[in-house]
Amino acid sequence: MHRRLAVLICSIAMFGLVSVPIAAQQKTAKQCNEEWTANKASIQASGKTKKAFVAECRGQATGATAPAPKPAATAAPKPARSAAGAAGNVKTAKQCNEEWTTSKAAIQASKKTKKEFMAECRTQPLGTSTTTAAPSPATRPPAAAPARPSTAGAPTPPPAGTPARQPSTATAPSPPSPPAATRSPTAGTPTAAGQFSTEAQAKARCPGDTVVWVNLDSKIYHFAGTRNYGTTKSGAYMCERDATVAGSRAAKNEKRP
Repeated sequence: MHRRLAVLICSIAMFGLVSVPIAAQQKTAKQCNEEWTANKASIQASGKTKKAFVAECRGQATGATAPAPKPAATAAPKPARSAAGAAGNVKTAKQCNEEWTTSKAAIQASKKTKKEFMAECRTQPLGTSTTTAAPSPATRPPAAAPARPSTAGAPTPPPAGTPARQPSTATAPSPPSPPAATRSPTAGTPTAAGQFSTEAQAKARCPGDTVVWVNLDSKIYHFAGTRNYGTTKSGAYMCERDATVAGSRAAKNEKRP
């Protein structure tokens, strides 16, 4: 009995002696915070939060360093560019925009949109021009010749020093046609009584009556100032009273003056 008690007391003493140094060697919260501050970038790059890091750090012995963060997963390599692009000599978007602005008219004349131009420009090395050259003269459609004024019938100018000729009487302009009031009918010369070839003769016959122009074919007479007065192909000036007696009637669409 005494032997067992002695063994138990010895075990407790040994356990206390071992556990005290181990507890004393664990890192404090202050030490873990300082370690977090010193290695914050690399710890965060491993995807570990501060809380997780401090919890892991507190379980380590003093003097031990936190496990190195695992390297981040390497991104898949991008497809290699052309030789000019790998060397960093490809045109930038800014340079292509400036080239578009400078040569916009010539590029649009080649039926190329800005999107197509930018895609082509971004693959070309520096120092090269993306502007489409204008079509060569061989392929350019011939320009239409300017229309020349026709010289048919135009008089040939006389040579220098030659006095100008007077216009020939054969080419002189014909005198203007007489007014409708004095124009004689081209057909149907007045033959009946009361028919006159001029307005003045008809007025002399009936100064108190209205003078009308009678269309001898249709037997319709027209008043002065209307479109058909003195202009029909066959007609005569008459007093309205004589025209009515002869069986003529006034035009329906004309008003008496």
